[in-house]
Formats: sequence, C-alpha cells, structure tokens
Amino acid sequence: MEIVILVVVIALVAVGLISGLVVGSRKKKKLPPEAPSSTPTLTAPPAEPHVGDEAEAPRDEPRRTIEEVGLPDGTETPVAVEAAPPAPAIEIPEPSAGRLIRLRARLARSQNSLGKGLLTLLSREHLDEETWEEIEETLLIADVGVAPTQELVERLRERVRVLGTRTPEELRALLKEELVHLLGTDFDRAVKTESGLDTPAVVMVVGVNGTGKTTTTGKLARVLIADGRSVVLGAADTFRAAAADQLQTWGERVGARTVRGPEGGDPASIAFDAVKEGIAEGADVVLIDTAGRLHTKTGLMDELGKVKRVVEKHGPLDEVLLVLDATTGQNGLVQARVFAEVVDITGIVLTKLDGTAKGGIVIAVQRELGVPVKLVGLGEGADDLAPFEPEAFVTALIGD
Repeated sequence: MEIVILVVVIALVAVGLISGLVVGSRKKKKLPPEAPSSTPTLTAPPAEPHVGDEAEAPRDEPRRTIEEVGLPDGTETPVAVEAAPPAPAIEIPEPSAGRLIRLRARLARSQNSLGKGLLTLLSREHLDEETWEEIEETLLIADVGVAPTQELVERLRERVRVLGTRTPEELRALLKEELVHLLGTDFDRAVKTESGLDTPAVVMVVGVNGTGKTTTTGKLARVLIADGRSVVLGAADTFRAAAADQLQTWGERVGARTVRGPEGGDPASIAFDAVKEGIAEGADVVLIDTAGRLHTKTGLMDELGKVKRVVEKHGPLDEVLLVLDATTGQNGLVQARVFAEVVDITGIVLTKLDGTAKGGIVIAVQRELGVPVKLVGLGEGADDLAPFEPEAFVTALIGD
C-alpha cells in the first residue's frame, strides 16, 4: 500500500515540474530592439572564388524547346548603317588645244624683262659694238646658252645691216622671226599616244627630286584625257611615302586608275604591272611615274635603266619625258645630259616656267639634247600644264 502511495507522489511531482517549465517558457519576454547606432554596420563582400574552389552545383531550370523559341517578327528597330562616302565627281579637264595661248599673259609677266630688254637695245639710234654686247649679255642671263646666243646675235646683226630695219614694229617682227627660228619649227612636239601596236602607248616620266614629276604626271593625265585618251597610271615612285597617294588622287579626279604597290617595293615590278593592266583594260596610254633620282647617284640611275628594260618586255617605250625645273637654269642641262645617257630622252617638260625670267632655257635644253620641249608648266593649277608652241611662247616674250 505504501509502495503505491509513493509511486503516485513521484508521478505528481514529475507532472508539476513539467508544467512549470512549460509555463516559464511562455512567460519569457522578448528583449526590446537595440537603438540604432550612429556607426554604420559594414557588410563584408562575398568572398571571391580562388583557384581550386569547386563550382556551385548547377541549378535545375526549365529549358525551352526549339519549337517554343519565337522567331523575330520583323518589328525590331533596324540598326543604322553608316553610309559610304560618295565617290568623288569626275572632272572634265579643259581641252589642251590653245592652252598656252590662254596662259600667255602669265608667261609674259615673268619673261617681260627679256623681251623688253631686247627691244629696247635694238631700238637704239646707233647699234654699235657695245650695244650688241649688251644684247648678247641679256640673252646669256636668260639662259639661252652661249652657242645659241652667238648664232642669234650674228643673224640679227646681219639682217639689221642689210634690211636697215629701224621702226619698233619692224624690230619686233624681226626679233620674233629669229627667236622662232632658234626654237625650231620642225620638231614633232606632240606626246606620242599611239603605239602602232595592239598595246597602249607607254610614257615614262623621269627627273631629279623636287622638279614636280608626280604632279606633272597627274597633270599630263588630264591633258591626255582632255584630248579623248584613256589613261592608266603606274605609281613606280616607291621611295617617297606620299607619291602613290598623290598620283592616285590625281587619277581619281579624272577617272584614271592607278596601279601601285607597297611602299619601298620594286619600281620595275610596279611599272611592269601597270603596263600589263593597261593592256588588259585596253587603255590608250600608260603613264609611269618614277622616283626622283639624283643625277650624281650611279646606283639610282642604274635602277632607272632597269625600269626601262622591264617595261620594254611588253613593247617599246613610246615616250621618255624628262622633267626639268626651269628655275635651275644651266644646272638643268647637267641633269639632262646624265639622264640622256641612261634612258633615251624623247621630250622635255619644263616646269615653273612662269616663275623665272630665264625662259631661254627652252632653247638651251633643246640644243643640248637635240629633243624638243613638248610641255611647259605655267602655274600651280590643275590645268596649267600646256603643250609647247614656239610661236605663242615668243609672242609672250616680246608682245604683239
């Protein structure tokens, strides 16, 4: 009996203890929140993964099938495409016929001292020995050359003595006639643009540095195109960085294609390719611009001979034009002699003739090489390269 009572007491005590714990936990109050601190709490950034860390296990996400992927409906905003720059307009050069006559005033201004000086001396009342010496000196200063000057003075003295020419009009006519005779009227001054074969005429332009060869080549293309010829340009000047770009710009202005190669490339190879392209296109003329050569550098001059030989594998060269700066005077004759030894010069181009009073270089260089002056440059304009006409040139010297 006592044992039963003891078990009942122990059970009641146990139930009481359990009830107290439950009630205590329910009566426990939550702590009030802490007042915010003036110092912000810094949150550390997530740690960067390091080499060797395992990647996160891929999560299962729903994937769309091909059938569920929608195609563009054509309503998207089109992406703006930058328009290509318009091609440069093709220029139509003015006809070359009569161009020197139109530029006569520009030539006359630079040569005024020569023509007026000669007429003033010839108009003296007494043409004594001293006067004839002054006439001779005037011609030499104008770079006519010693032999042509002596020839001209002798002919003038004889005609004045025999004819008794004294009036200004008669003296002007006499001087004009003798100067035209000295320049020569029997030269063929036309630039050859017909090869006589099924291939284009090939014109090579040579000269020393600084004479304006590339510009002259571009202007010559304009002259030929103005006369109805189709032209291909060969940029065989690979030593001057801007030469090919410059020539190509000249060509684009008149619709002539330029064949070029890498900077520092083989000039002979480019010249060969230019003629090849000219044949393929059926062009009338191929103009080859060569690098400027110092006439004192044997190696460079030999290379010019190589260009000539390579080009002639297609056929003979029809023209080799030597570009001379008229302002260099007698030094230009030294250059002319050396170039003539390397390549067969067939014509002369005198540039900057409007910027010098030494127009007599036209007579001197023809006498030196035995080849005609075919073109003259009379300014910086694109159409200031003109076919040389002796009568128009002399008229510009001494006036009408």
